[in-house]
Amino acid sequence: MPPFEGARCEYAANWAAVKLRWQPTVDPAEANALAQAAVTCPNTPLKVTLAR
Repeated sequence: MPPFEGARCEYAANWAAVKLRWQPTVDPAEANALAQAAVTCPNTPLKVTLAR
């Protein structure tokens, strides 16, 4: 995660969008980090373009 608090929500949203688009595996630590980001950034928009 970026060291600057203001960038963390956007970073986490982009990270989640990549995971949703390409569906790679997610280990438990990564899932926990994404879940924590979702709790601390509840109003961050998430834009996903599904892979074809």
